[in-house]
Order: sequence, then C-alpha cells, then structure tokens
Amino acid sequence: MTEHELPGGSPRGGITSAPPVPRPLRIVLADDERLFRAALAALLASRGHEVIAQVGDADALRAAVARTVPDLAVIDIRMPPTKRLEGLQAAVDIRQSHHGVGILLLSQSVQVTHLAELTASDVRGVGYLLKERVADGHFLDTVGRIADGECEFDQEVLQLLLNGPRRRGGLATLSRRELDVLRLMAQGLTNPAIAEQLVVTVKTVETHVGSIFRRLELPDESEGEYHRRVLAVLKYLQSRDS
Repeated sequence: MTEHELPGGSPRGGITSAPPVPRPLRIVLADDERLFRAALAALLASRGHEVIAQVGDADALRAAVARTVPDLAVIDIRMPPTKRLEGLQAAVDIRQSHHGVGILLLSQSVQVTHLAELTASDVRGVGYLLKERVADGHFLDTVGRIADGECEFDQEVLQLLLNGPRRRGGLATLSRRELDVLRLMAQGLTNPAIAEQLVVTVKTVETHVGSIFRRLELPDESEGEYHRRVLAVLKYLQSRDS
C-alpha cells in the first residue's frame, strides 16, 4: 500500500462512499385494484423491501397488520365495501392499536376527513401521497422516511388544509401576516422564497415562522424545522375539525 492509499485501495483525497442502501422493510399493501397492488409490490421489491401481505379491503388490512406487525402499511384511502373512506378509517384504527407501524396513505384525489384523528397524538411515521406520485422516485424515498418516523404530505393535501375555514382554535392567535407565511409554508416555499413573495426580508420571515411555532405551541428547535412546519399545517386541520 503506498502512502497515497488507504486500506481497501482508496486513494487519499479521493475517497468516495457508496450511496446509502435503504434498509429492507416489511410492508403490508392494501388496495382493491389488484394490478396496481401487484405493480406496487414489484416496485417495492426492486428496492429490497418485503411485501409480507397484500389485501383488498379494510378488514383484511386490520387482520394482516395485527398478524404481522409490519414496519409500514401502504393503504389506499378508498376500499370496499363502499369505496368511500374505509382505508382511511382502518389507518386510524391501526395507528391507535399499533402506533409503531408507519402509515402511508395513497389516494386518487385529496381527502382530509379523519386525518385529524390519524395525526392527533403524533405526525411522525405518517404520510399521504397522491397515487400519481408512485410513478416517480419520490414514492420509494417517502416509504423509507415514513418507516424511519418522519412525515410526508403531498403538497396538494397541505394546500387543501389551508384553503378551508380559518381562524379557529390555535390559528385564531395568528396575525394576518403570520397566516400568509403559514400558507406559503404549506406550498413548500423556503424562508427566502417566502420573503420574495411577501416583499420582506428573510429575517422578518424567520421571525414570523418562530412566532407561528410559539403561538401554535409546537415542539422546540430540537424537533427540527421541517417537522415543525408540517405540524403547523396539521394543527390547522385539527382546529378546523374541532
């Protein structure tokens, strides 16, 4: 080994690390469309995940989770018998009985009913994507994040949460400008982008964001900026449904 090499033959100054390999997950799939379910299972398997159960209705989903206790349940919101919100209600039940199981909801369209129940105690390990997102790499990345206890909500979901009745519950304590900042946060804008939209300084936006977190009584800085931004939007949802 020369003085310019490290054990394993890597040259000094040019050390490259392999991209992290996602840990394999045990996953339950719930969707009444068999072809979609099979395609989803194949996609997950391509990343090294194990689909331990595939079900087509809410009761079978509850039973499969109780039997296998997976790392993650990927759930279509609408399932038999009525194809209304059985999947979403089953997710609420699973969240209550098996809190350690990650929940990733999929839907053709945005539905926010029952989301307050699903996230009432904690948003960690909960996600909601539109089915059209499954075709891109974002879906597989989201699967890993949800299983690791993060949260991920489709931008269309967040926007809907902010477009309904406002100024109830905790949001009644926010100023009009703070509500403007919160709306732009829900659209995924960074603080500099919000500052540009509102024609103010980044420092002013940071002050408003900090005030929003305090007024909504969200966790402190140790919980992370992104986590608190999602919590702020979900706080609105809980206020609207109260």
